Amino acid sequence: MDNEGLIVVGVDGSPSARTALQFALEEATRRSARVRAVIAYRPPGYWPVTSAMAVSPRSEPLAEAAQRIIDETVAEVIAASGRAEQAVPVDVRVLLGNPARVLLEQAAGADLLMVGHRGLGGFASMTLGSVGLQCVLYAPCPLTIVRPTPSDRHEATAATSASAGQSGERQSG
Repeated sequence: MDNEGLIVVGVDGSPSARTALQFALEEATRRSARVRAVIAYRPPGYWPVTSAMAVSPRSEPLAEAAQRIIDETVAEVIAASGRAEQAVPVDVRVLLGNPARVLLEQAAGADLLMVGHRGLGGFASMTLGSVGLQCVLYAPCPLTIVRPTPSDRHEATAATSASAGQSGERQSG
């Protein structure tokens, strides 16, 4: 690894991931480091059509959706950042695989790995998401788990409420 530091951050479009990316940019500014924003998408499984054959869905739409999510998230977070954070070099990676495994592989040799406390999984009451837990257990470098700020949670709740109406804490450690 070169002399410049590296902070790897998981991005999935969730409020926690947005806050983690913002925190990574701020930390990179303090450390004169660069940021690697990573999104992983799971490979499609085989869909049995009949007992005689199976069809494998194409992964290109998943890769395109992941690319769109990370590009929009990175652009929005950088645009809302201060001038110093906007100058941080950000490398965006869209990778096929298990999100926890991909993040752990990308963090090999990094100075810091950051993830949101909970991503887009289905169990809202969980204190820590499954990807975060895997990172806690196996991170090859120091790890920061970032929770969304109260305003991030409020915005996510307001957006959810608004879309439902149409259709019938940054802390580390």
